[in-house]
Amino acid sequence: MSMTTPPGWYPDPGTPVLERWWDGTAWTGHTRAAGQPVVPPSPPTVPLGPVAPRPRGRGPVAVVAVAAAVLVTALVAGVVVLNGDDGDDGAPAAAAPSGGAATTAASQAASSAPPPSPSDDPSLLVDQLNGITLPVLPGWEKADSKIDGLPTMQTEDTFDCPGDSGAFCRHATVNTRTPTRTDLKTAEALARHDISEAADAAFGEDVVGRRRYGGIVSHREVRAASVVVAGRTGYLVRWSVKTGAGPGGYVQSLAFPSSVGSESMIVVRFAFDAGKGAPPLAVLDRITAGIRALGGPQSGGVGNSVAPPAP
Repeated sequence: MSMTTPPGWYPDPGTPVLERWWDGTAWTGHTRAAGQPVVPPSPPTVPLGPVAPRPRGRGPVAVVAVAAAVLVTALVAGVVVLNGDDGDDGAPAAAAPSGGAATTAASQAASSAPPPSPSDDPSLLVDQLNGITLPVLPGWEKADSKIDGLPTMQTEDTFDCPGDSGAFCRHATVNTRTPTRTDLKTAEALARHDISEAADAAFGEDVVGRRRYGGIVSHREVRAASVVVAGRTGYLVRWSVKTGAGPGGYVQSLAFPSSVGSESMIVVRFAFDAGKGAPPLAVLDRITAGIRALGGPQSGGVGNSVAPPAP
């Protein structure tokens, strides 16, 4: 049986004072200062039902001990698989987080039960790489499969796409991303650059060449303004899009700097259908206002000051 190291922040193999993001398969270019704790946001208060009597001799200490033992066993097994068990005396490969990270995690787990992951909270869309959360409102859900590998949420209801009755469309979709292959440094420049790509992705041809809305006929800018997001000054650009089929819709590109790490830019894309059953544009503003830093300013975040290690 093989085991893989889950995505997360681990000690940088080449620079001990930094932590580098491991995406589950390979090291990325994202770094941050070592030792930054990730404190998940407080989950919403949910009324609890009747509490079943606790069997004697099985209190919280016993539960924590069992959970810690299971976690330590899994981590040790993961280290053996990652470092190889074929008897080779060579140095471990630098393509995976080192055993030191697993040992540290195991000792921490043994001393206290780990907090619940914010990713498990149905009311939050978590972008761990960029260190932000977005509110998942009633009538919305987190996508089962990520679009282009990006954290995504969407409205629950589907309908036949107006330009392709064989495809299903959503009334609204939101995803987050880290801009790449661009030298743009300001939030305004990045938002204005991204909006056309956001429009094409939402209402143009999809990845398999379907024109679900009959393509984009025209667009007009309906809003462009500075906005404070998660305590940082960003910029948004919103277009009204006319499509070849159906009522058209709205797209918005929101750019703002991360509050941690090297303060790299984050882009949040919004796509709202303008037809019956679509959310009002006020919901778009509500989601924007609800974006928060993950665990506060001391956790999460991205950086790109150190190149990824050579394979």
